[in-house]
Amino acid sequence: MIEMADADILPYSLEHNFWTWSAQAKVKPIPIKSAKGVYFWDVNGKKYLDLNSMVMCANIGHGDERVIQAMIDQARELPFAGPQFATKPRAMLGKKLAEILPEGLTKYLYTLGGADANENAVKLARAYTGRHKILTRYRSYHGATFGAAALTGDPRRTAWEPAVMPGVGHFLDPFRYRSTFHQRYPDVDEDEFSRDYLGHLEEIIQYEGPQTIAAILIESVTGTNGIIVPPEGYIQGVRDICNRHHILMIADEVMSGFGRTGEWFAVNHWGVVPDIMTMAKGLTSGYAPLGVVAMKPEIAAAFNEKVYEGGLTYNGHPISLAAAIAVIEVMQQDRLVEKAKLSGEILKNMLQNLKARHPSVGDVRSIGLFAAIEVVKNQQTKEPAAPFGGSSPEMSALRQYLLDHGVYLYTHWNTILIIPPLIITQSELEQGLSVIDQSLYEMDKVVNH
Repeated sequence: MIEMADADILPYSLEHNFWTWSAQAKVKPIPIKSAKGVYFWDVNGKKYLDLNSMVMCANIGHGDERVIQAMIDQARELPFAGPQFATKPRAMLGKKLAEILPEGLTKYLYTLGGADANENAVKLARAYTGRHKILTRYRSYHGATFGAAALTGDPRRTAWEPAVMPGVGHFLDPFRYRSTFHQRYPDVDEDEFSRDYLGHLEEIIQYEGPQTIAAILIESVTGTNGIIVPPEGYIQGVRDICNRHHILMIADEVMSGFGRTGEWFAVNHWGVVPDIMTMAKGLTSGYAPLGVVAMKPEIAAAFNEKVYEGGLTYNGHPISLAAAIAVIEVMQQDRLVEKAKLSGEILKNMLQNLKARHPSVGDVRSIGLFAAIEVVKNQQTKEPAAPFGGSSPEMSALRQYLLDHGVYLYTHWNTILIIPPLIITQSELEQGLSVIDQSLYEMDKVVNH
C-alpha cells in the first residue's frame, strides 16, 4: 500500500480527482481522516459533528464494529460473486428485508445505489404495464444518471436536457409553506389541503391520459428539496388514484427509509403499501454501496417467461449485502427506529424554539430525524435567502460559520438540512442546534423587516 502523510491527502486529492457537483476550480474538500459515532475528524485533528449523516446515509453512525466485522468476515469467505450466483448473503438479506418491509413487497432486485434502483423501478413499471409515461414531482430528486435525472423535478435535471430519458411528466408537491393554491387561504385545513393537491394530480393524469401512464414515482417525504412532509390523506390519496387508473405507485425511500422518519419506512406513517419501493443510503448506512428495488410478486412474475433485460456487474455484491444484513441487525438490536422517533420529537421542539427567536427563519419542518430550516430574507413575503436552484453569499457564509464551529451539514438553496445519525443523543442535538442558533443570529442581520 502506498504510504502518504496526512498533509499530502488534500493536495494529491486535488491534483488527480475530478469532483462531482462542483466547479473544479472552486472545490474545497475537507481532508477527512477518521469517523466514529456522530463525529468525524480532519487530518488536522479538527472534530466535526455530522448532522448530515455524511451523505444522508450513516443512519447507525460511523465506525460500528459489528458492521465492519461482518464485512471482513464476508471478504474472507467470499469477496465477490457475480449477479448470476446464489450466495449466503443474498439469501439472508432477502429474509431480513421481508421482516421489515411493508407487507407484500417480497421480491428484491439489488442495485449499486439509489439512482439505478429508481431507473430499474421505471424499467419494471414500463415493462409490466405496457405503458411508457412516468409522473414525478417538481421538488423531487431521484438521482443523477440520465434516467434518474429525468425523473428528478428540480433544476439539477436541466443541465443535461434534452438528453435525459423521455416520457417523464411532473406535478406539484403538497408544500404548505409555499403552496401555489393557498396563497390567499394559507390556513386551509389538512383535509382540504390534501384534496386540492390530489385534485391537481388527477388533472395532470387526465391531461396526459391515464392509459399512457405506467407509474407515479414520489419521494414518500421530499428530501433535499426541503423535507416536505405530506399532509394526512395525501399518500393514501395517491394510492387510491393509482388503484383507480391501474397505475403503479413507486415510493422512493432512498433517503427517508431505514428509520430516518421514526418508522422503518416513511410510507408506514400512512399505512400505505406501494407497488414498488426503492432503497439505498441507510440500507448499508454508507458502509458499502447498495440499492434495492422491492416489488410485489405479481410484478416479478411478469418476467417468469420473459427475460428482464437489465443488470450490472456488481449487483448483489456479497460484501455490500453482508453490510446491509449487519446494519438491519444493529438497528433491531439497538432499537434505532424507536430512538429516532423519540429524538425526532425533541428535535421538533428545538426547531420551533429556533423559529420563534429568528426573523430569518420562515419555516421549520421535520419528521423523525429528517428536518429542514427554511431561511428567508423576509418572513412576510417569504423571500428566500437563496433562489430556487441557486446559492447566495448569505447562505455560503452561514455554512462556513457552521464548519468553522465544527458542525457539518448540508445547506441546499435556502434550506438548512438536519439529518443526523439515528444514534445521536439529546446533548449532541443541543450542541449542534446551539451552533445553528448562533449562525442564524448572523443571518438575522440581513433580514428585511
